[in-house]
Amino acid sequence: MAGLVSVLASILVFLYVRTNAHDASSYFENIVLLRQLKQLDARWELDVLKSRMGIDTSYDSLVDPLAALNHLQQRLQSDMASQYSRDAGKSSRLNATLHRAIDEKTRLVEHFKSHNSVLRNSLAFLPTAANDIGKSLRQSVGDSVALRGISTDVSQLLLKILVFSQSPSDEAAVDIRAQLEHLDSDKRHLPAERYDELDIFASHVRAVLTEQPAVNGLLREIAAVPTAAGIDALDNLLSGDQRETEILAQQYRKYLLIFAAALVALLLYAAVGLIRSHAEINRVNRELQVANATLEERVRERTRELHEAQSELVTTARKAGMAEIANNVLHNVGNVLNSVNVSAGLIGGRIRDSKVSGLSKAVQLLDEHLDDLGTFLAHDPRGKALPGYLTKLVATLADEKQSIAAELDTLTRSIDHIKEIVATQHTYSGASSVLESVRVEDLLEDVLRMNAASVARHRIEVIKDFAAVPMLRLDKHLLLQILVNLLSNSRRAMDGVLDRPHRVALRMRIIELVDENRLQIRVEDNGEGIAPENLSRLFSHGFTTRKNGHGFGLHSSALAAKEMGGTLRAHSDGPGKGAVFSLELPLNPAEDVMTTLAIQA
Repeated sequence: MAGLVSVLASILVFLYVRTNAHDASSYFENIVLLRQLKQLDARWELDVLKSRMGIDTSYDSLVDPLAALNHLQQRLQSDMASQYSRDAGKSSRLNATLHRAIDEKTRLVEHFKSHNSVLRNSLAFLPTAANDIGKSLRQSVGDSVALRGISTDVSQLLLKILVFSQSPSDEAAVDIRAQLEHLDSDKRHLPAERYDELDIFASHVRAVLTEQPAVNGLLREIAAVPTAAGIDALDNLLSGDQRETEILAQQYRKYLLIFAAALVALLLYAAVGLIRSHAEINRVNRELQVANATLEERVRERTRELHEAQSELVTTARKAGMAEIANNVLHNVGNVLNSVNVSAGLIGGRIRDSKVSGLSKAVQLLDEHLDDLGTFLAHDPRGKALPGYLTKLVATLADEKQSIAAELDTLTRSIDHIKEIVATQHTYSGASSVLESVRVEDLLEDVLRMNAASVARHRIEVIKDFAAVPMLRLDKHLLLQILVNLLSNSRRAMDGVLDRPHRVALRMRIIELVDENRLQIRVEDNGEGIAPENLSRLFSHGFTTRKNGHGFGLHSSALAAKEMGGTLRAHSDGPGKGAVFSLELPLNPAEDVMTTLAIQA
């Protein structure tokens, strides 16, 4: 009897386990993931349609869903691989197909970004270029009919290229290229110094002719990638698996009911013979067994949930740290790249405006009078003026050379700073900061030079108040990173201030405290100020009050100040009353550090 009961009980347990082997919640979780994927894909298709119709001219909306799509697809692939081992091969193939489709969309979006950037820059520049050409033509002296004709051609080209950007066609492209050739042939009526303006205008028109079809083609390719088909295939697989599982579970439930009935009948038969002697013992034993089994199951379930929660927290923390470091690198490098662009533009402008052409004219004049050079220099008015002109030209060319060399030096320092910004990020993975002897006043001057063009363009008056400070041992590039962020932040804070002159004060001094002396650097502006409720959140990661801001600069600056053993604080009397950012660092004179290292050695 005991053996029969054991066999029936074992079969009953086996059937119970098989009946509950499939957790329906995992199926519904995967269905939710698929629905989220479908929603993201539908949003992506809508944004592509908006871009094709010209409603949306940026590519941010095409890029934003990429990370979410990849994350959801990887999560779905992991869940299906662990929960649907019976269809593991087919599931893996379908997930791989969907992954390839998402990768293909990602690749096409990257191409779209580069082409769209060139296209939008040219479209934004063309009206300004056409307006500049019109002003130049009105100020030029020459055949007024020809000049008006050129002005009309430029206006027509601008209109046609803007229409072409909305609805490109081969006929329109041929017409625009023909008018470009006509404009190129007519520019002979202009003075030579006006050629560059027409050439720049024509080059941007050609850029639109090239990039608009490419952008439209990429949008069509993005829309054609079969991500929806891959999602539907996975949906069908999950639905089929769920149906098969339900059918199998129903069969096991029937078997379970049959064996449960048999076991109950057997137990009732046994209970008749043992009810008088062992009824109480059997009841207590059954209750203890049920309670023990339930308790162990609950302990195992809670232990599994704790392990899963711990694993998810570790993964989330790691991803958040990686994202924060990447954001800091992009933000800080972007600040320095502005200075690189300014320096490159200044060098290009000075080369275009160089007086070297005057030297060629002087040499040509000498070549024309080689046979009577002495007479020409002694009696001809142009010959008499030539030595003086050459002397002035030498001085001018020397100034040009010195100016270009100075800009190249600034450009080189900016590029070195970009390399150091990237290198500094190793500090977040355990690397130590690099200390070097720094003259802080020179570093402040470098920051102002790197932002000189931006300061001049926004007509900002810079006030420098530098006290005498000895050379200090600091992490030069971390300090430069903080100062560039603070100066850029102050400049942006004055963009919306129109009722008063823009002013930024940069002050440096040594403050004496009870326990130590500290270096204080203050950046003060008379910009839009800071609301009191925002002061406490100003240095939080991702917090910003600007529409296009990211909230990375001040957060990374505060972290850099803390890493250097200092503090970064902000103060404002309220909106419209400007702001003050104060950086305090411990004094660490270069000679004291060298003495300490020598003693330790």
